[in-house]
Amino acid sequence: MQTVKIGNTNWQTSNIALGIMRMGTLSVPQSVAALQAAHEAGINLIDSADIYGNDPKLGRGSSEIHFGQALKQSGLYANAVNQITRYDSSKEHLIAAVDGILRRIGIDYLDSFLIHRPDPLMEPEEVAAAFDELQASGKVRHFGVSNFNPQQLELLQSAVSQRLLVDQLQFGLGHTGMIDFGLHTNMTDNGSVDHDGGLLEYCRLHQLTIQTWSPFQYGTFAGTFIGNPQFPELNRELAKLAEKYQVSKNAIAVAWILRHPAHMQVLIGTMTPAHILDSAAGSDVTLTKQEWYELYLAAGNELP
Repeated sequence: MQTVKIGNTNWQTSNIALGIMRMGTLSVPQSVAALQAAHEAGINLIDSADIYGNDPKLGRGSSEIHFGQALKQSGLYANAVNQITRYDSSKEHLIAAVDGILRRIGIDYLDSFLIHRPDPLMEPEEVAAAFDELQASGKVRHFGVSNFNPQQLELLQSAVSQRLLVDQLQFGLGHTGMIDFGLHTNMTDNGSVDHDGGLLEYCRLHQLTIQTWSPFQYGTFAGTFIGNPQFPELNRELAKLAEKYQVSKNAIAVAWILRHPAHMQVLIGTMTPAHILDSAAGSDVTLTKQEWYELYLAAGNELP
């Protein structure tokens, strides 16, 4: 398993992380098996949110409760627990969210805490006060965001004293908008539309680590492209490279993201041990530039 440096710090974690959104649907033994598989693969960063899981008995946040129980039973320690919340960016809510996360998981601090979605009512100074209190209390070490565009990042960074280290964004062979418009610069076709304000380039210039969510999805939650008959050419290319590198098609899709020089980190969300292991194998595959482009074109993209 290869590593990635988070932001402009010396903090390094595995370049593949495990998202536990679905862990609330598992039994504790199943959760233990998923964590053990992640550990075996070399994954040491767990991504969660206080909104993940809504068990009838445990209520909202059940994924974190199951994770905390499984973590104790497995005897493992995740070096970086990356927790996120969303929409309510008030100081009161942010501090309460962290306290709830720590209580549900049964840990003392979070390595990083991210605001999950831009809040139209966000008051940057209030977020800054929350971040300062969370850091001073030792409950949170690092901070970041998810799904923020460059101007939203600039607005928040202008108020908070901590350097924002992460922006979680959807990216993969089925969701390539962040790079499409750059290839179609000075053109007027659909590919030339910049939906994100040069977000990829902004993150690289400001040393923000992009954590890619839903790496196997096309569109936004439309479904997976792997094994999907709607994407025959892409699956043929994935299968060809999977055979060459002796890994799965999922691993090749992961390797495609990691081949980008932005040094992204891939968030995988499967809870099946075998799938965790075969996707994580992509960390050790380095595609050639030609192979990267062949996959990009096979996904239905064009070069001008």
